[in-house]
Amino acid sequence: MSHNTFGHLFRVTTWGESHGPAIGAIVDGCPPGIALDEADIQGYLDKRKPGQSRFTTQRQEADAVTILSGVFADASGKRVTTGTPIALEIQNTDQRSKDYGDIKDKYRPGHADFTYDAKYGIRDYRGGGRSSARETASRVAAGAVARKVIPGVTIRGALVQIGPHHIDRANWNWDEVANNPFFSPDKQAAEFWAGYLDKVRKAGSSIGAVIEVVAEGVPAGWGAPLYAKLDQDLASAMMSINAVKGVEIGAGMAAAALTGEENADEIRIGTDGKAHFLSNNAGGILGGISTGQPIVCRFAVKPTSSILTPRRTIDAHGKETEISTKGRHDPCVGIRAVPVGEAMMAIVLADHFLRHRGQCGD
Repeated sequence: MSHNTFGHLFRVTTWGESHGPAIGAIVDGCPPGIALDEADIQGYLDKRKPGQSRFTTQRQEADAVTILSGVFADASGKRVTTGTPIALEIQNTDQRSKDYGDIKDKYRPGHADFTYDAKYGIRDYRGGGRSSARETASRVAAGAVARKVIPGVTIRGALVQIGPHHIDRANWNWDEVANNPFFSPDKQAAEFWAGYLDKVRKAGSSIGAVIEVVAEGVPAGWGAPLYAKLDQDLASAMMSINAVKGVEIGAGMAAAALTGEENADEIRIGTDGKAHFLSNNAGGILGGISTGQPIVCRFAVKPTSSILTPRRTIDAHGKETEISTKGRHDPCVGIRAVPVGEAMMAIVLADHFLRHRGQCGD
């Protein structure tokens, strides 16, 4: 299976399957001399790992990362990157492959079962193999390395919608994100979502969500005008995340309803003598190049198709049948997509930082 690598100068290749012995990532292109230890990565993995609340799958994985290569002790004894490929490994310890025995020949509607068989003629039915959201742990680990490449950039994500229920942006508080199981910046929305998602979970169903990721501290100038647009690569990165069905930058789809006067981000000179934008409908990117404003990206995650309600489908032998999925699944997979979105933002920005430095020297 090809196309497991993302990036140009900062390149990430993920490997492994949901029910295999381990998953991981190879990070190539990381500059040398950057302090890097497992502790720099583990905190981000802990945000994504399953089983932390009743609102996510109860699969119990420690998601403990091991750095296998690409670091070495410097003169002070501190481990730093060497400039060679960094290999990261995360053991799978709580697979229950028997949960999928009854459906191994059936195609789950909304999953990649049918398309994998159509393309490869063989598929790992145990949790979806490579198509499982389990793969995103590898991305989060690689994203932690990417953050070390761009230490002046702050990347934060939040859940802004579950089903039809939005946050109130007047209540936005980044500090609140760590205080609830939804990564919600709105305390009141989180309290409502708890009751709402309990009903979804007890019904054996699922629901979708929207995640917003914001990067601050990105200077003006990263990106390129045509085939390496910063927003182009961000859209590609977010769309590559499991279950994502839509991506927008800045005002996004809402820009279609704006007039030219409303959409234009007017510019003045700030007290520091630098350009100061009066709004940010562009989401921090103009003509594919960063403006120096916060980069704002949102993506929509569909409901997971692993539900208890029987759905009509076909099997690998071409017969019509029904299917309901047992086992442990997220009633809203979008919750754990927040740290994944942050990781992909970091990977794109690290790559564009190195590309900009290579061309422009700063």
